[in-house]
Order: sequence, then structure tokens, then C-alpha cells
Amino acid sequence: MAQLKTAISLPTMPTPGTEPMDVVRIARHVEQLGLESVWVADLQTGDGKVPSLEAVTTVAAIAGATERIGLGFGTLVLPLRPVPLLAAQLATLQHLSGDRLLLGIGVGGFPDTPFWQALGVLGRERGRRTDDTLRLLPSLLAGKPTTVDGVELTMLPAATMPPVLVGGNSDAAIRRTVAHGDGWMPSLISPELLATRVPLLAVEGRPRPSVTVGGHMFVGSGSAVEAQRAAFVRLLVDLHGLPEAEAERVPMPGTSRSAIADHFAAYAAAGADRIGVGPHAATEDEFLRHCDLIAEATR
Repeated sequence: MAQLKTAISLPTMPTPGTEPMDVVRIARHVEQLGLESVWVADLQTGDGKVPSLEAVTTVAAIAGATERIGLGFGTLVLPLRPVPLLAAQLATLQHLSGDRLLLGIGVGGFPDTPFWQALGVLGRERGRRTDDTLRLLPSLLAGKPTTVDGVELTMLPAATMPPVLVGGNSDAAIRRTVAHGDGWMPSLISPELLATRVPLLAVEGRPRPSVTVGGHMFVGSGSAVEAQRAAFVRLLVDLHGLPEAEAERVPMPGTSRSAIADHFAAYAAAGADRIGVGPHAATEDEFLRHCDLIAEATR
């Protein structure tokens, strides 16, 4: 287990009608536990149904409250963000955090929502805008003269380009990883399916990109936990189109330290280098207890 990095996906999406959990407090707790990193999702929809904290400002708050822990975007939706502004934000975060960023990126899965429409970003442009951003960011962060939409600009102070981890389970995400990424970041994928996908990352003459797996964990046992797990599996089938047999293997077991350790070992055997876990919890204190259990299981 020592070679497998363990991360926590922070609860930045509160249940509608409830206040967000204190993710800064949780991040400090995770750092004290000695886990490798914390991750923040980027899911703004503007539909009044899916509340979510904004990702860049959330990471900035966590950076100022922690000292060592890695700060991951899981994943940052690149098509929504003007490249010069994003470069300035990332460079600033790198300077203020001491180069702790892990830049998980994605094309965005909800382009028909009001938030996308209000920004004027078309779903059919997602892939092109993402690739253009990935092509321009290294030069912009390095402080080199860079032409963006016909305008040459130089962003200073220069900063370290964070590792790019490409989110998504699709063939397109794997191709984008090989072309632009330092790592691949699939989510909601079983160890068995992961093992069949990792070989696709291999390119002769180049190191294999790292693999970070994101997943959801139901901690404990009993009828209530089983009902939550069953509802999550049904969501994977109905909303994400997963075959039911595959969806059943996606939730990470949290019934005991040994069950967690065994499941993580299966991911490591399948090729994962890092596991990012989002524990299912109704309250902040419950979330913290789940983090404690995960830390114990991975020592």
C-alpha cells in the first residue's frame, strides 16, 4: 500500500437546502492525517438544483490554510475559463501554495445547463477549447510571449506548470492524456475495467502517464447504508448509462479497514497510482470520521 497515494475528494456540493460543509477545516484535518492530497470538483450548473462551491476560489482558501498537502482539481472544466485568466489564477495559486497544485482537467459534462449558456460556451466546442487551453498554458505559465486569439501577451510572474491529469473514462480522454497529460484521471470505474484501460496509455519511448482513480465510498453497514449504495448504483445506470453489472462494482466498500485496504490494493494491481475517495456522509463530523477510517486503512 505504501506506493499508492491516497486522496480525499472534498464535499463541495451540499445537499440542496443545507449549508456547505467547512471544506477548509476538512482539508486541514486530512493534512494532519498525513494523506497525500485533497481534491475539489468544478460543477456549476446554475439550474438551482445542483449547489456547488466554485473550484478555484475554494482551492485558494484551502491553500492559505494548509502547508503541505497537495491541492487537486477534480476536474477543472477548461472550456468555461478564458485562457489568460486561467493562467493568471494557476500561476498565483502555485506561488501562494508552494507549487502544490494538481491540475485535473475535463471538458465538462453538462453543457446544456444555464451556467454554460450564460457564459456563451457551446457544447460542440468543448474538445477544441480544451485542447487549445492545454496547448497554451505551459507557455503562458512559463512567462513566454504567447499568442492567444491573435493577441500576444506575456504573463508574469512566471510559475511552475502543475501536472496535468486528464479526467474522463472515454477513449477521447485517453487520447488527450497521451497528447497533453502527465496523468489520466478516470472516475466511477471498477478495478477490473481499469485494468483493461491502463494499457491504452502506453506509448513507446515515453513513461506511462500516472493513473488517479476517483470514486465514491459508503462507510459502515446496515440497511441505511445499503439503501444509499443501491440508490447510487441506480443513478450510475440511469444517468450515466453504465451496465448494471459494472455499476454494482463501482462503489468503494467501507465496511472495515481491511475491506478498504483490499479494495485499494485491487486498484493498485490494476495500474492506479493514486485513489481519490469521496466518502458519503450526511454531516461534517461524519465526513471527518470517514477520513480517519480511510487513513487508518492505508497506513
